Amino acid sequence: MKLHLLNRASLKNSSFTVTQNSYPHFLKIWHYHPELELVYIVESSGTRFIGDGIEKFSEGDLVLIGKNLPHMWLNDEIYFEPDSKLMSEAIAIHFKEDFLGVDFLNAIEMKPIQQMIKRARQGIKFSNMDPKVIGKIMALQDFDPFEKTIRFVEVLYQLANHEEYQLLSSPGFLNSFNKTDNKGLDEIYEFVFKNFNQPIGSKDVAEIAKMNPSAFSRFFKRIHRKTFTRYLNEIRIGYACKLLIENGNNITPVCYESGFNNISNFNRHFKSITGMSPSEYIKLHTQK
Repeated sequence: MKLHLLNRASLKNSSFTVTQNSYPHFLKIWHYHPELELVYIVESSGTRFIGDGIEKFSEGDLVLIGKNLPHMWLNDEIYFEPDSKLMSEAIAIHFKEDFLGVDFLNAIEMKPIQQMIKRARQGIKFSNMDPKVIGKIMALQDFDPFEKTIRFVEVLYQLANHEEYQLLSSPGFLNSFNKTDNKGLDEIYEFVFKNFNQPIGSKDVAEIAKMNPSAFSRFFKRIHRKTFTRYLNEIRIGYACKLLIENGNNITPVCYESGFNNISNFNRHFKSITGMSPSEYIKLHTQK
């Protein structure tokens, strides 16, 4: 499989689209599109891939994905079982930066929204959002085009002024993605994100890039300013951090679920990347 460009353009001559979809599972495709995407998860769970950020997602998550930022929502395995009765439901709003005209965001009143859209290039997850804002998002489909547009601008303004959020992808990924049209690199990202918790060697990835291992190592380090092994371990540790917050003191299963084959190796890389041990990380996040 490759990175897919999806057409999210409106079919109704609208400046933006609001859709509420319900499927047995989300679209299992690593893709991007020129529109920004605001997603509210009504019902579902799994793993979210935004650029080089990997973390669990669940009901109630609210995420803004910037234009051309590759992403994928991969449901838990139980959703793909033949007798599964689970459903994945989400509200998705697709819009371009200039959906109200090229000068809209340049107005001084729109500066908070402009700044949020810039942050969205890395992907944004909003936390502890006011239920009234969620209600406004869910009700957008109920209004005529004019009223819907006014209400959507209000939603964007409230999101832009919300202070509890986290960026989901690293600036390094964004820069490397924009600097190259190398199709092999696209395939590498998809392969890594789908298999990061399995044994992966630079030789395996070099074959996907159709390069010899030495050439691939030089190429990857030039693009990312780090070795492929370091890049892979950062993804694994980033995923492990999310699991540790969710699972508390269950360090051993997190080690293996993140792709490491023994605890000592996991502990060593965790401290190298985060500056603390897994137990210290857990303590830090349980004190809040």
